[in-house]
Amino acid sequence: MLSQVVELIENKQKFAITTHIKPDGDGVGSSLGLCWLLRSLGKSAEVIVRGEVPIAYRTLPGAGDIRNIETVDGEYDAVFIIECSDLARPGIAGLESQFTVNIDHHVTSEHFGTINWIDSTASAAGEMIYNLCKAIGGRITREIAECVYMALVTDTGSFHFSNTTDRTLKVASELIKAGVKPAEISESVYNNYPWSRIELMQRVVATIKRDESGRVAWMRQTLEMKESSGAVDGDNNGFVNIPLAAKEVIVAVYMREFGADQYRVSLRSKGDINVARIAERFDGGGHKNAAGFGIEGDWDEKEAEIVSALIEAINSTGNGWIESKRLAREVI
Repeated sequence: MLSQVVELIENKQKFAITTHIKPDGDGVGSSLGLCWLLRSLGKSAEVIVRGEVPIAYRTLPGAGDIRNIETVDGEYDAVFIIECSDLARPGIAGLESQFTVNIDHHVTSEHFGTINWIDSTASAAGEMIYNLCKAIGGRITREIAECVYMALVTDTGSFHFSNTTDRTLKVASELIKAGVKPAEISESVYNNYPWSRIELMQRVVATIKRDESGRVAWMRQTLEMKESSGAVDGDNNGFVNIPLAAKEVIVAVYMREFGADQYRVSLRSKGDINVARIAERFDGGGHKNAAGFGIEGDWDEKEAEIVSALIEAINSTGNGWIESKRLAREVI
């Protein structure tokens, strides 16, 4: 609960903040935003992650100070874990022995923390950090504003995903008043990739297939594609959304190979097609229109299983299909 988080911060001094392995814009932005908030309150705080911070987010204030670690190596009063479904998601050993605060906006969170603050109505964890700042009486500094705005703009797809609400836009407005320059953030996120991203995109897009109805599209990324293009983690951000640009497509699947018979799967949808429900079948989770999971087995078999589940979900949605077509016309 938010009140418990406020009480903890007011009564303790030393904190660490982390997010999921291979962090995205919401994970990095929210973590840094919280770090700046805690420091503004006179607290000791640092951000720790497993893995490198993607290039697109390295321009954020404080990004250069994020520590890449494998095991908790400090003594903290509490560790804030942002946007993680379970305690394993950060990929950092030793968290199980810490006092943890679980901050998440995904309804599928396992409530693993000593304190669990879950708000599925928030568009991003960054929106929750903004609310925490207001609740604790903090000032929205330029550093906090830039980090939280990055979280919002990436998790809402530049404010065009269905999780964008009037509250989200009001928060964004306040962040701009605090000094954020939207064009600079967008430039960093969307126009700051190496050419290897284009090389990888070319290979991935060439694999796109659709079902007979044209409503479900799926594509693959093999390890060979990543290696031959010289791409790194993060170069494929947003690829899953490419098929959704077609008005007929209402669900997109993106399978990425990361080991022998091991894949990460991203799902995206339009309208009322709830891909989080599908992800849960495979021990994953997420939002109604954006979800994911890991899976092992024969690629062709697992791909067919996932596509079949999505087609079944579409066929059983009824009016959701009509709504999806309407949304597709409006968005495209």
